[in-house]
Amino acid sequence: MAMNRIYFDNAATTSMDPEVLDAMMPFLSEKFGNPSSVYSYGRETKIAIENARKSVAKILNANPGEIFFTSGGTESTNTAINCAVRDLGCRHIISSPLEHHATLHTVEFLAHTGQAKLSFVKLTDNGHIDLQHLEELLAGSSERSLVTLMHANNEVGNLLKIKAVGDLCEKYNAIFHSDTVQTVGHYPIDVKGLKVHFLNGAAHKFHGPKGVGILYVNENIQIKPYLNGGAQERNMRAGTENIYGIVGFAKALELATERYEQDSEHVKGLKMYMAERLKEKFPGVIFNGDTFGSSLYTVLNVSFPMTDRSELLLFNLDMNGICVSGGSACTSGANSVSHVIKAIYNGQSAGMVPIRFSFCRHNTKEQVDAVVEKLAELL
Repeated sequence: MAMNRIYFDNAATTSMDPEVLDAMMPFLSEKFGNPSSVYSYGRETKIAIENARKSVAKILNANPGEIFFTSGGTESTNTAINCAVRDLGCRHIISSPLEHHATLHTVEFLAHTGQAKLSFVKLTDNGHIDLQHLEELLAGSSERSLVTLMHANNEVGNLLKIKAVGDLCEKYNAIFHSDTVQTVGHYPIDVKGLKVHFLNGAAHKFHGPKGVGILYVNENIQIKPYLNGGAQERNMRAGTENIYGIVGFAKALELATERYEQDSEHVKGLKMYMAERLKEKFPGVIFNGDTFGSSLYTVLNVSFPMTDRSELLLFNLDMNGICVSGGSACTSGANSVSHVIKAIYNGQSAGMVPIRFSFCRHNTKEQVDAVVEKLAELL
C-alpha cells in the first residue's frame, strides 16, 4: 500500500515527540546507573528522576512529594482504588458504568470479593454524571466512601465537573480519585485548586513514551505501598525506576504545557470541522456524548446507522490506511459495542456503528477531508 496512513486514534496512543526521545537517549546509553546506587553513575540517574518529579509537580501545582512515577494509568488507578479501601477505610465505592476498565474491573473485583460495597451513579441523557444522584449516594452512605470518576471519558469525551465532585466529596468526608489520563497533558491542571486525593497521568497520551505514568497522592492522606520490595519512590513503589520513561514523561508534559494554547486551538478546530463535514454528508449521523458542550477537544465519537455496508466500517477504513477505533483501544478488536455507548443509551445501541476519531497536533484539515470522502465512498 503506497498511500499515507491517516492516524485518527490519538486517544488510544500518540506518536512520540522527537524532542522527548532526545531527552531520553542519554539514559538509554551512557547514563545507565541504578538510581539506588551510591556512586556517581547512580547519583546522576537519581538526580534526573528528582528533576523530572519537580518539573511535573510544578506544572500540576503539586508538591514533588505528592508525585509518584508508575508504569501508567492502569497501575495508578489500581493503586489509588485498592489503597483507598485497604488503608483509608473506604467501604463504599461510588463509580460510574462509563469508567475505563482499569477502574471498572478493579471496583467490581473489590465488590465481588466483599471488600467494599459498590454503587453506580446515574447518568444524564447525554452521558454526564448526575451530580444530584451522586450527592444522594454520598449522603445515604453509612460508611466512608471512595468516589472514583474519570475527568474526561476516553470514548465520548464528556468532561466531569471535577470541582463540583470535589466539593461534594469534601462535604461528605469521602476520598476522591479521578482518572485524568485523558486530561493531564491536554488541559492545565492545578491540583491545589481541586479537592482531589488521587489523580493519574500516562505519558503516551501526550506524545511521550508508553509504559510510564504518574499517581498524584494528596499529602493529607497516608497510604501504604501497593507493590512491595525496595525503597524506591520514597518507599511507595518498589522496583528499579524506569528512568528513561520518567525523563520522557516530564519532557512530554513540559512540551505539552508550552504548546497548550496553539495545540488545543488547532485540535479543537479539527474536531469541529470534522463534525460539520459529517453532518453535511451523512444526515443520519448521531454524535455520542456531549460533543458540542462540555467535552474533550481531542475526541469526536459518532454513530452511523447500521447497514450491511457500515457493519464492516472499521475494517474497511483500516484497509484504506485510516486508523480509528470503535471505542477505547482496549476493546477495539472485539466486534461488540463498547460498554460506554451501551451505558449512555441504556443498551438501546443495537442499530448503531460507533466510531471514535481522536486528533492531535499532527493532524490536518486535508486529512479530515480525505477521511470524510472515504467514508462517503464506503457507505
